[in-house]
Amino acid sequence: MDDFVRNIMETFGVFGIGMLMFLENIFPPIPSELIMPLAGYQSTQGSMSIVAVIVSGTIGSLLGIIPWYYAGHYLGERRMKRLAARHGRWLTLSPEDVDKANAWFRRRGAAAVLFGRLVPTVRTLISVPAGVAHMPLATFLIYSAIGSAIWTTFLAMLGFLLGQQYEMVEGYMGPVSNAIIIAIVAFYIYRVVTFDPGRSDGEAGREERERG
Repeated sequence: MDDFVRNIMETFGVFGIGMLMFLENIFPPIPSELIMPLAGYQSTQGSMSIVAVIVSGTIGSLLGIIPWYYAGHYLGERRMKRLAARHGRWLTLSPEDVDKANAWFRRRGAAAVLFGRLVPTVRTLISVPAGVAHMPLATFLIYSAIGSAIWTTFLAMLGFLLGQQYEMVEGYMGPVSNAIIIAIVAFYIYRVVTFDPGRSDGEAGREERERG
């Protein structure tokens, strides 16, 4: 898998990093925990600067969360929960997850957007309640950009520092990145298999009754 990511970066340069981070936020085929360290690692080989890596990763990440913001903005909380109830198994998103994200956002407001970008499990989800609450887009983007920049800088610098020890870590990069992918896929399969459609359907039905 690390070879695939490297090929994308070598073919498209820093644009490839932004593209991968964009896709990671829309639907995570490859986690940022793999993309950005590899990008930082590649920057030590002289093909791109670490600054360009961080900027591209931040922009790609930021663009990837905008669709989720607008989904919350236009669909609203009830319709987002119904969507989660109907397709939650494959999205690994339940109405309860939407409730938790909304509750966290209501308690912390803009800070939830900033710090939520630093937490892998809520990095994308936090965009939905921000849209539901009609948080001003400019405010949302500012706080998201700060959080995304911190996250991508941290991951890229890990790879950059490892790159200084090229000969020592070269043999470990493939196995480690493959282990990360296997763990992500295994977790996704676990969520799909253990997803409780009865709970989701019940919550969706309750929403319909309340609306009626």
